[in-house]
Amino acid sequence: MILEGKVALVTGSTSGIGLAIAKALAAEGARLMINGFGDPAEIERECAELGAVHDGADMAKPAEIETMMKRCADELGPVDVLVNNAGIQHVSPVEDFPPEKWDAIIAINLSSAFHTTRLAVPAMKQKQWGRIINTASAHSLVASPFKSAYVAAKHGIAGFTKTVALETATSGITVNCISPGYVWTPLVEKQIPDTMKARNMTREQVMNDVLLAGQPTKRFVTTEEIAALALFLCREEAKSITGTNLSMDGGWTAQ
Repeated sequence: MILEGKVALVTGSTSGIGLAIAKALAAEGARLMINGFGDPAEIERECAELGAVHDGADMAKPAEIETMMKRCADELGPVDVLVNNAGIQHVSPVEDFPPEKWDAIIAINLSSAFHTTRLAVPAMKQKQWGRIINTASAHSLVASPFKSAYVAAKHGIAGFTKTVALETATSGITVNCISPGYVWTPLVEKQIPDTMKARNMTREQVMNDVLLAGQPTKRFVTTEEIAALALFLCREEAKSITGTNLSMDGGWTAQ
């Protein structure tokens, strides 16, 4: 149990990538706080299964983030493993991009990581041990049209990761980001039937020619693969890995 006695906080962890990472950390003995929105009964069930505490802080609101971090420290202990995973998306040409959507994406996908990190680092420095893992995206390295806010936020996460890694390099803290390509989540799965209708394509055509067009392996990344990499970054053997942007995108950004 590599995380026995450690406290982990994963933002945006009531589904998808965040939930998979939370499960992997809990399985290795971490005392866990999860965060995110969703069906209260479903969240309660996940908490019972993982032995986790849930906090519904809105990651767009710095005051709520601060309250969550304090609650975590009070109830579980200061955060040892911080996973900044909360994210939203909006797709639109830049001239039509609603300013409030831009603000929300920057707040949740980028600024929330700044707020959790600035609040977690002092206790990590005190213990001379910490792991900060940020969920970035292939879009932290390359762009796609109509995703100006998302691409800007993910490029920002990559830069933020490097900077904090340099600042904490002698404090026993590592700071890295994981950049997945298209990940198989319920959100993606639900988009397929509509796209089949809209483009008059088969399921296989939608998956290969639309969703996986840029992914040379022609297969989705799984949430379990990302969770396994996040868990490896928590190990002692990973203590020299810091300030890195770890691509897990089936070769997308190698092109």
